[in-house]
Amino acid sequence: MLKRTPFLSLALNLSVSLSLLALSAHASASALDQFKQFVSSTQSAKGQFVQRLVKIDSGTVKVSNTSSGTFIFSRPGKFIWTYQKPYEQLLQADGQTLYIYDKDLNQVTTRKLGNALGSSPAAILFGSNDLEQNFTLKEGGTKDGMEWLQATPKTKDTSFDQIGIGLKDGVPMAMELRDSFGQTSLLTFTNFEKNPPLKADSFRFVIPKGADVFNN
Repeated sequence: MLKRTPFLSLALNLSVSLSLLALSAHASASALDQFKQFVSSTQSAKGQFVQRLVKIDSGTVKVSNTSSGTFIFSRPGKFIWTYQKPYEQLLQADGQTLYIYDKDLNQVTTRKLGNALGSSPAAILFGSNDLEQNFTLKEGGTKDGMEWLQATPKTKDTSFDQIGIGLKDGVPMAMELRDSFGQTSLLTFTNFEKNPPLKADSFRFVIPKGADVFNN
């Protein structure tokens, strides 16, 4: 059985869509200006992430379920999101099919991407430029040294009520994913590299030897 993480449920929910974040500009520029400039100038990117579940219990902030790994993407709909700690798991898409590989179980689950790129958090990272078609965007102010952009899904077919995107010097540094259960998942990004050179077959998934494959 697949281990679920907040980002994995984005993919499995396939209200998981895919759009992108943004690089350029100056720290003084608004989050929306920085974001639009990044979207228009960035076709691909790679970097590292840390993901945490943040809860407020009796006024105390509690952090749990910390995971970390690497990512690489090419718009639209191609990405490799690799969990390295606390266990290894891979989410990979080639623009048409999403592959979810659990190394411990040696199990691959596949799903067609189709038109599932819409109003999910994954859409902000990996999809097309057309973010405002699926989200209402507004300035979120300054917090933790970043300019924040608030993205609210226009449809109700997603488990996330609001998504925050934190930018600094035109670089996406963080995302806050607030779900309908009142939980917040925080993603922070480091070593974010814009438009790295990629091979033509970078996102071709090869089924591991002996793996069980489940097509959904």
